[in-house]
Amino acid sequence: MTTIGLRRMAPRDPAEGHRAASPLELLFDLVFVVAVGFAATNLHEIEAEGHVSSAVVSYAMVFFAIWWAWLNFSWFATSFDTDDWLYRVTTFVQMAGVLVLAAGVHAAMTEGDWAIPVIGYVVMRLAMVAQWLRVAVSSPRFRRTALRYAVGIVVVQALWAGMLALPQGSTAWAFPVLVLLEVLVPPIAEGTTETTPWHTHHIAERYALFTLIVLGEGLVASANAVIDGIAQADHLGSLLVLAAAGLVIVAGLWWIYFSREQHDHIRNLPSALVFGYYPADRISLIGQVSRPVCGRKPVPSGVLIESGRLSSTPNLAAPRRTSGRSPQGCRTGT
Repeated sequence: MTTIGLRRMAPRDPAEGHRAASPLELLFDLVFVVAVGFAATNLHEIEAEGHVSSAVVSYAMVFFAIWWAWLNFSWFATSFDTDDWLYRVTTFVQMAGVLVLAAGVHAAMTEGDWAIPVIGYVVMRLAMVAQWLRVAVSSPRFRRTALRYAVGIVVVQALWAGMLALPQGSTAWAFPVLVLLEVLVPPIAEGTTETTPWHTHHIAERYALFTLIVLGEGLVASANAVIDGIAQADHLGSLLVLAAAGLVIVAGLWWIYFSREQHDHIRNLPSALVFGYYPADRISLIGQVSRPVCGRKPVPSGVLIESGRLSSTPNLAAPRRTSGRSPQGCRTGT
């Protein structure tokens, strides 16, 4: 401990016994689940208007930003968590970034205005640069790896900021290129240098806890369907059936995810990359079934009950501009 209350950011022991998620990590997860919920709410709202393809694409774009920032923090924390005041403050900056991102989700998904989400995302990523620079100063053994991470993140964030200056409509081709650059940073940073010391049990627990929190949102959506059905006495039978279906979906997703131990899959850098990247599609799917539709009776998976019948009329056209309706008004579990 230094005179200003900072610890040297040395690597954690990957064999440390009884390593568990910290209260700060749990708070971090909750804040990020809020952003996932906002994205899922807007997904269902756009789908309800019949614009299925554009809804899924915009949801995937928002989810990547949330997921990638969460993933990078979690893997960094399992290796270098010092839990001193500067580490905590930097983590709170990342939380602030995801809340900024969440505030811009509605405009991004309904109007294609990505300015606020990109600003929030860049804030989160630059906070990680500060963490990696601390590692470079504190740990000569991992200095080269840390500097590669820092430089790679800064370069890609500059490109994200530059995307905002491109002509409208350029996001469709710029986004996949920037995603590719983002996912290449870890293998480039770690591939030919000292690999960071992951705690396999700890990182597996982090993924499991995040999954459980998102699954909990699905249960809240099911409960809200029953509550609204009882309160309004409209289509109660159909709502109860859909609520039960939501519970079955959540239970099935839980069963699949936790059917086997996860930490045994992390053996080396390639297996760590597979383990780190692969759950994104599963968690994004869980997020999609966890939120109600704004302005309508909230039911699991965004199914509508309207005019006495189940409604599902997909349309592949782009979403029209809405009247500014915000997901904040939806009933949610957060």
